[in-house]
Amino acid sequence: MEVRFGRRSGQTKKSTGMKSFENEEISYPPLLPSKVDLRQVTIIPHAEWERIRDSLDRLSREAAALRAERTAKKKMHIQSQEMVKHWTNTYAGMKEQKLKAKQKRDEEIEAERQILDLEEEIYKQGERKKAIEKAKQYQFYQTERVKSFHSGLHLSKVMKERDAQIEFKKNSVKSDKKWEEQLKLNIEKALKQEQEKEEKQRRERVALAEDHLKQIKEREKEEEKRKINEEKDAEEIKRQNLLYEIEMKKKLSKKQKEIDESRKLFLDHMHDKNIIRAVEQQQQEEEDEKIRKFIKAKKRLIQMRKDKEAETHRLMEERRERINNFLSELMKEKLDTEDLIIARDIAEAEAELERREKDKHEKTQAQLKAIADYRASVMKNKEEEERQRKIDSKEQLIAVLKADKIFQELEKEKKLKASKEKREIQDAHVQQMAINKFNAQQSKEEELDYWRLSEALAAEKEKEFQKYAREVIESESQSTKKYTYPLVRAVEEGVGGGRGPPFEGRGGIRPSYQTNDATGVQLPFYKSQGSKYNDFQKSKRRLGFTW
Repeated sequence: MEVRFGRRSGQTKKSTGMKSFENEEISYPPLLPSKVDLRQVTIIPHAEWERIRDSLDRLSREAAALRAERTAKKKMHIQSQEMVKHWTNTYAGMKEQKLKAKQKRDEEIEAERQILDLEEEIYKQGERKKAIEKAKQYQFYQTERVKSFHSGLHLSKVMKERDAQIEFKKNSVKSDKKWEEQLKLNIEKALKQEQEKEEKQRRERVALAEDHLKQIKEREKEEEKRKINEEKDAEEIKRQNLLYEIEMKKKLSKKQKEIDESRKLFLDHMHDKNIIRAVEQQQQEEEDEKIRKFIKAKKRLIQMRKDKEAETHRLMEERRERINNFLSELMKEKLDTEDLIIARDIAEAEAELERREKDKHEKTQAQLKAIADYRASVMKNKEEEERQRKIDSKEQLIAVLKADKIFQELEKEKKLKASKEKREIQDAHVQQMAINKFNAQQSKEEELDYWRLSEALAAEKEKEFQKYAREVIESESQSTKKYTYPLVRAVEEGVGGGRGPPFEGRGGIRPSYQTNDATGVQLPFYKSQGSKYNDFQKSKRRLGFTW
């Protein structure tokens, strides 16, 4: 065998120590599998082996190199980011410093805003307190008792001023005639101006009245025009409604005609359908009658054929007997060879006859079988129809029974539901009665609480009013003590601004009473020495009492 790849061709060298080498023990595992012929092994140079291995592992080595390069780049990028993270002379560092400075400025501005908001809130709270106090004071001044008290205060001031003016008039001396004449001239001039002013106002009133009359006439004309237009519109609407009603009647009549035509077509269609069904039923009956006649005819033909076949068989038997007799006579007359020929012919004739009879019999049996199969199929179809009809009627009966049962269950459920609803309504009524009773009790308690709170509030208001009135009376009494009677009268117990006796059970409310005449004014509060109405019942009616 030749040695390839770098070895010269020729015979292999013989080794004298091969046997001793094979007998020696091997201290390392063999490189080749056992039972491998070294002469069948191909020796490849190292460079060629490296080339083959490189060509096989090239893709995996390139992928590994790419992964290693990518990992190295990523690691280097992370190291670069960690290195330049805290640098301040880069764009990112400067941007971060600017963001931090902006955040710090925003925090300072927000802190200043919070301080301003707090100050503003404190200021607004103070303003709200002032507004509340002012509203409370205004509300206090708007009460009836305070108003009446202020009226008394104003009356006392007016009385004081009036006495001062009277005193001033008594002390002043008016003896200047010239001044009196000038005063008369001024009075006359003022009267003349007043008359001119009244005349001018009268003329203006007359002109205004004429203008109003003119406007009234124009409005009346416009109203007449509007009424005429409305009448025209009403007539037009009536005409349109009439046309609409006529059109609707036409449409209804047209629709009714279409309905009548559809009903007529449907009735005609149903009549034709019934006629077709009757014709088909008649045809089916005729077809059944034909089938029955055909079966009877077939039976007669079969009987006739059987009779004919029996007659033919009898004739053939007679002929066969005659032939046999004839042949027996011939057989006696002729030689053995002739007997054999005649016997063969007879056998052939008999075989032909039997074959014909067999074919005829098979044909007859096939016809009979076809007739029997047709009859059996017709009877089977009728039986199947009858069975299906019974099944349908049974299913219909079952469905009716089931529907009846469902209806009874529904009626039972309805009754149960009605009784349940009735019980629920009764329970609801009982519960509602209990709730109403509880609400009435609660409302009564709430009303009592309301009156208690009202009395406490009225007492508090009365206390506040008395304090305010006492301060005002003290301040007014320092200047003069003569005109404090209206103030003292206004401070009397009882709220409401009335002139009647105060109610002790309602916080000391002093109501007002009106006369039962057309004026309906409030009754005076002074007390007369006697009543001019001696009739007590008449007095009660006059005051409006009915009990």
